[in-house]
Amino acid sequence: MIEKPIPDVVLKTRVRDESIGGDNPFRWQDLNVRDAFAGKKVVLFSLPGAFTPTCSNEQCPAFERLYDDLRAAGADEVYCIAVNDAFVMYQWGKHLGLERVKLLPDGSGHFTRRMGMLIDKDHLGFGLRSWRYAAIIDDNRVTAWFEEPGINDDGTDDDPYGETSPEKVLEALRAG
Repeated sequence: MIEKPIPDVVLKTRVRDESIGGDNPFRWQDLNVRDAFAGKKVVLFSLPGAFTPTCSNEQCPAFERLYDDLRAAGADEVYCIAVNDAFVMYQWGKHLGLERVKLLPDGSGHFTRRMGMLIDKDHLGFGLRSWRYAAIIDDNRVTAWFEEPGINDDGTDDDPYGETSPEKVLEALRAG
């Protein structure tokens, strides 16, 4: 694989800010992905959407379970990105009980589009979403790529999951 830089995209995130008070002490904060990943080796995985079956029952929990192994193999951090807004990603993380994997909202799909992974899932009423992929990114350059087979816009797949498992990413990290 030829190493390629990640897109220069700003994500709209929400961060806790106790100075706000009330029941929802969060404020908007822009997150430049390149700034966040600069000088780090990160595992990034993407999936069609929060609260969907494979994403919620298998992929995201598996990365959470193997988080310590991924870190021990050289990853500085593990991120999940989805074409969902910050509110949905926050609630999904709470629902899953995530403590280590960091969720990134790509609400407008700009990062996903520029990664070449934005697909149309209108056949399910989802609109534009991400195809399932994972990457090892070293100082803003994709150094290893994992993608489910059969990328398409027409729903002719069974939502494949296997090539983007944390076990495959861990194997690549260990191989160096």
